[in-house]
Amino acid sequence: QVQLVESGGGLVQAGGSLRLDCAPSGLTFGGYATGWFRQAPGKERDFVAVISSGGGMTIYADSVKGRFTISRDYAKNTMSLQMNSLKPDDTAVYYCAASRKSYPIPRAENEFVHWGQGTQVTVSS
Repeated sequence: QVQLVESGGGLVQAGGSLRLDCAPSGLTFGGYATGWFRQAPGKERDFVAVISSGGGMTIYADSVKGRFTISRDYAKNTMSLQMNSLKPDDTAVYYCAASRKSYPIPRAENEFVHWGQGTQVTVSS
């Protein structure tokens, strides 16, 4: 059974940084595009960032562009999201996800087939 497990969430002050990691079990990320989504209280789940299966292409939501960096470690079979200059509006549950779609790079929820349980990120003002 495939599982994706996120780690690294927590509480941070505005302007601070956090790093989220995602590790799969029962799955090798190679051949999958992988990404991050987030869901704030009372809102729908939104796209944050995605990295192509080969790692050569990344796409970010406008709201995080220039502050967040998505990356893959192919040797460790993990994915990460480095979040800098955090704002209170970044407060949400963050989910990692994997998609079998290669091109165009997937960004919609229904293009991702495997999901993690989520990790809470809280940014205080």
